[in-house]
Amino acid sequence: MNLRSSWVAETGQTREDTRLNQVGATTMVNPVQVRSGILPGSYDGKWRLSGFWMDKASAMTATVSEGRAVIQGDISQGVYPVALPAAEQVTFAAGDAQYGRIDLVVLKVYDNLYDGSSRNEAKVEIIQGVPGQAPKAPVAPPRSLALYEVTVPAGASAGNGGIPWSTALKDLRTPVVSLGGILPVEGPVLPGAHPGQYQDTANNQFQRWDGGKWVAYPEAVGGIVPSSASTLQGSYTGQYRDGSNGELQRYDGANWKPAFPGPYYTDLTDAGYTTSSTYTSTLLDTVQNPVSLSFVAPSSKSVLVHFGARMRSHKDYYGYLALRLTQGSNVIQEPDDEYAVIASNENFGSMSMNRRLAGLTPGLTYTFTFYYRLVANTVGAQAWYDNAFIRVDPQY
Repeated sequence: MNLRSSWVAETGQTREDTRLNQVGATTMVNPVQVRSGILPGSYDGKWRLSGFWMDKASAMTATVSEGRAVIQGDISQGVYPVALPAAEQVTFAAGDAQYGRIDLVVLKVYDNLYDGSSRNEAKVEIIQGVPGQAPKAPVAPPRSLALYEVTVPAGASAGNGGIPWSTALKDLRTPVVSLGGILPVEGPVLPGAHPGQYQDTANNQFQRWDGGKWVAYPEAVGGIVPSSASTLQGSYTGQYRDGSNGELQRYDGANWKPAFPGPYYTDLTDAGYTTSSTYTSTLLDTVQNPVSLSFVAPSSKSVLVHFGARMRSHKDYYGYLALRLTQGSNVIQEPDDEYAVIASNENFGSMSMNRRLAGLTPGLTYTFTFYYRLVANTVGAQAWYDNAFIRVDPQY
């Protein structure tokens, strides 16, 4: 067996054993214990984690490549460094005649002082699972580090095709680094051990542990988070990011929101009419009732509103199109003839107007609603509206 360990054997530890296992990898999980895992790195620098990679050697045999790791025992037992300086092969038992099973490949430390095994060594081992209709992988034993789950189909053997290696392996390896090192995440994302710990995620996002969660760390104070990391939580209120749809967004302390909302727009595309001499939000002969547009007041407290329509009325019986402004259940401004679009022609004509509204409360949501009327009449006049629109442009 090639797997070498330090500080396990009662006698016979060589200087070579000691040199191979000077790993210095102690990613803390609490003040006393460290995380079990594999030292990162690869021969060509392209991969985060190459140690103890496993792949097919033959139908029922796999090759476990060289690597170094640390295996944490119980809180009073300390951490065991191990090293595999040359690749090792492991052979799986033939599959059950009826059911499949899941085996577990582990790095296992035997320490007679704690397990009474009469052994003091480290080994690459297969923990064989129990066959079943819905098999589960066995639990890793104490003082061991899980490397892979391997699904062994029913009837698998060297004589009938063996294990389907391309689909049978589930990689469980996870890296560790020295105290204070930046952890390259591979496999499950585990909690940090202390505020100020850093990790580099699989999607190349730099993160900091804040004592309760991993938080995306800006590339620089005031830096804009790139769109490749646009699904992650912000680091501080006022941080900006390039959203996944190309929209610049600002973090408000809880959510990412558009940095510059607007313009806001809505329209009436199904023509309707009114005979009411008082303002109403309901038109006849249309299904679009009422027509409203909500917007969020910007920090400048002011917006430009542009509204209009194709309108017609009846001779001198003026038709009016006005806006009602509300904030929640509060009416800020009722529709007013002085700020209305007016039509007094039997033929359709397009007209519109602009207004600037100021004194709004930043961050609150306001709503404009169309209201319609025509002057009092006794001739059954109608005011018609089509292609009406409201557009609100926040001023920044």
